[in-house]
Amino acid sequence: MQVLHDAPLAPLTTFRLGGPATRLITATTDAEVIDAVREADAAGTPLLVIGGGSNLVIGDKGFDGTALRIATRGFALSGTTLELAAGEVWSDAVARTVEAGLAGVECLSGIPGSAGATPIQNVGAYGQEVSATITEVVAYDRTAGETVTLTNAECAFSYRHSRFKDQPERYVVLRVRFRLEDAGGLSAPVKYAETARVLGVEAGDRVALATARDTVLKLRAGKGMVLDPEDHDTWSAGSFFTNPILTDTAFAAFRAQARERLGEGVEPPAYPAGQGRTKTSAAWLIDKAGFTKGYGSGPARISTKHTLALTNRGGATTEDLLALAREVVAGVRDAFGVTLVNEPVTVGVSV
Repeated sequence: MQVLHDAPLAPLTTFRLGGPATRLITATTDAEVIDAVREADAAGTPLLVIGGGSNLVIGDKGFDGTALRIATRGFALSGTTLELAAGEVWSDAVARTVEAGLAGVECLSGIPGSAGATPIQNVGAYGQEVSATITEVVAYDRTAGETVTLTNAECAFSYRHSRFKDQPERYVVLRVRFRLEDAGGLSAPVKYAETARVLGVEAGDRVALATARDTVLKLRAGKGMVLDPEDHDTWSAGSFFTNPILTDTAFAAFRAQARERLGEGVEPPAYPAGQGRTKTSAAWLIDKAGFTKGYGSGPARISTKHTLALTNRGGATTEDLLALAREVVAGVRDAFGVTLVNEPVTVGVSV
């Protein structure tokens, strides 16, 4: 276990933003994680848990408390069952499952961050979500003061949400268990329309696992969604806003407002999201509200490759980023009556 005082946090985030923590602990075993959490709780010290830092916006003043960086390692594969330590690098773990010929998370290739963060957000992309393959999550329950194992159902997964996100102060994820599929070297059925189009297959078809992974990585890279220190479009948290899920009444009002603004022939993106609910595209909303790729004149701007990503062009502050986020939220609300919700977790600040 490493302990540092007045430690910079910006280097631990993909935004490269944020002030220092009063104390930074790096834990490399589950026992060290639990010890650090118990110590902070016993002392009444605020605690910030950091994994890969890819979904984190930390205020310029930093964090007045203990930041706990989880750097545990562990990749255990038995048949189609996989257990990952929370600190495992997610993209590396996915690559290893593909090499092992197992399907289920191949379309989640290239997503930055740690394995322990995936159930919190119910991470998903290109037609896959981790909730489809997670069987159990092992976590330290700060309320009960003990390690618990939660089943998939107990995790209460939904779109970019889970029990862990509902109760962020209660659980610290230690390990995540998955059940993958041995499909003879083939991927899971391709669900995402863009992926199917690029692959030249129909939705529901399977392709070679390596082909699915390579295709997703190319798609992500083309949108600045694969980390590259030399590419400021990747100095981001990926998608900054979630796709809005609207009631049928709210969606009808939004569609009418969109047609009034853009023309009667306009049909906004619409995807079924359960009875009485429709999901639409945050990227579409942002673009049609006038915030196009590369928008902005300061050190924080919209990515030149994808309107959903807000980026640090170098030299930005967190306040620069938040000013841009607030401008986008206000502009979309004024244009379409829809309020965007930020996906990254904010620390000491809010959008």
